[in-house]
Amino acid sequence: MDKKTLLPLLAPEISKIESAMQAEFANITSSLLVEVVTHGIFNGGKRIRPILTMLSARLAAYSNMPDGIASEEELTPPNELYRLAMVFEFLHGASLLHDDVIDHADTRRGTETAHSKWNNEAAILAGDYLHTKAMTLAGTVGDSHCLALIGTATAAMIDAEFLQSQAVEQQDSSEETYFQVLRGKTGALIGSACEVGVFFADGNEAQCQALRTYGDALGLAFQMVDDLLDYQGDTSKTGKAIGNDFSEGKMTLPLIHALTEANPEHRQTLTNLLQATPAQRQQAQQQATEIITNAGGFSYTRQGAETLIEAAIEALNIFPDCQAKATLIGIAHYVLSRDK
Repeated sequence: MDKKTLLPLLAPEISKIESAMQAEFANITSSLLVEVVTHGIFNGGKRIRPILTMLSARLAAYSNMPDGIASEEELTPPNELYRLAMVFEFLHGASLLHDDVIDHADTRRGTETAHSKWNNEAAILAGDYLHTKAMTLAGTVGDSHCLALIGTATAAMIDAEFLQSQAVEQQDSSEETYFQVLRGKTGALIGSACEVGVFFADGNEAQCQALRTYGDALGLAFQMVDDLLDYQGDTSKTGKAIGNDFSEGKMTLPLIHALTEANPEHRQTLTNLLQATPAQRQQAQQQATEIITNAGGFSYTRQGAETLIEAAIEALNIFPDCQAKATLIGIAHYVLSRDK
């Protein structure tokens, strides 16, 4: 399933998810809060996380349905599932609002960030609102088990942010730390988005584990492709300046691999740049990119992402062939081919 087939297939579900999210803002009394959370949430997101919840629930429901009861197309998701799925978009949106304040980012996806458009206080409070709304939905629309899954993933995200900051400060170039950060920042939330969908549909433990594995591998591959786009992407598509991660001194996988595999001279050059200022790193971006290319950092990262996507798809083998499974496989392939 290619991108041209996948995106129109997902469009109706994305529309329903966005309508459900808008409805959740209807009772907000502050017009400013409505503006800020709307800016934070409806700013070009792909809705991957809630879509994964919906598809995982559909896959589990269809897999466990007695033969002949109904076709997959006749399975109508309850409105409560859409409300539970939006939890993951609210958590993601909250983290972006807070991240932009922490990183002093002026733009995201080519659009002015909330704290730049309003102020830090408005952005932080809006992020807090989305986080609180997410946890309330998790505990009321879901149950204590859903709340525990989502709470654990949220704690992992925060832990990973601290770990990443420490890695930058200490120039920790180990792959072990890198993947710990990725699992916390991206894999945990995407894995729980899949698992919550299975749990909502009364899936069994093997199905929960399979979708958790799928989500974790998908999340890691997604972030590794992000690492590649930071160096090799098209700014007009990504909405981000090329080399932003390197300017900030972030230890992403292409750089980590180059620090291990580059010749001594090039390795020292990268080490010196990591000890320089962000402005100096930005000026040396082309030089760093050439060193990473020659050391095989980009090809190594691409191969790693491909291996993870293979593992994600393999985890789905316990499920029967159906449209939901084919769409999840299509999303996995899309992660490798995306350009923004």
